[in-house]
Parts: sequence; structure tokens; C-alpha cells
Amino acid sequence: MKHIITTSKAPQPIGPYNQAVLVGNTLYTSGQIALHPETGKLIMDSIEDETTQVMENMKAVLEAAEMSFENVVKTSIFISDMENFAKINSVYGKYFDDATAPARETVEVANLPKYVNVEISMIAIK
Repeated sequence: MKHIITTSKAPQPIGPYNQAVLVGNTLYTSGQIALHPETGKLIMDSIEDETTQVMENMKAVLEAAEMSFENVVKTSIFISDMENFAKINSVYGKYFDDATAPARETVEVANLPKYVNVEISMIAIK
């Protein structure tokens, strides 16, 4: 049976989906972009600030499911420009221990919701 995970500490969905779904001990998150949860405004001053907001949004979703980045086993990163990879990776890496970091793919795409530069989704296990 699935359990819907929601929190006001992350942006509310902008379509017919939920922030995350917990099935058994596995959490599937929707992609997070750099929407500030309180203001609803995009944080896009720099790719580092944008990535930080995405990761903070993801942190809030994980915490709503009583998990943390340590529980993450798989991450998908979608970026609009592979030239930003190193900067995104630098911010992303601050949230994980290298020895236990999750599996991951990073894919350059033509466009993302609201024309952001980065979107991240995760799978986590309790």
C-alpha cells in the first residue's frame, strides 16, 4: 500500500503528482526544482544557489518521510546545460558522504519545468 508524503517545507506540487510516495520501506520522490517553499519564487541567482535550493527542498521531503540523505540509494539529476555539471556536482556532493553516496545518473535535457537549470529526484530506503 502506498502512503503519500507531503510537507509545507518543500514546494507544493504544480501538477497532478505528490512530493513523494512511500511504498513499504521505499520512498520515491518527485523531481524538485529551486522553488522556495514559502515564497513560491524560483531561486536562480546562480547555479550553486539553485542547486542548494533543490537539495534543501529534497531534504525537507526526506525528513517528512523520517529519512535523510543517508537513506538515498538512487538519484536522477536533469540539467539544462552540461557545462554546469561541475558546479551542480560540487553542491550536490556536500549532502552525501562519498563512501556511501547513492547510485546516480546525470542527464542533459532540452528543457525543465519553469525553464530551470536543474531538477533532482531520489529513491530512498528506510
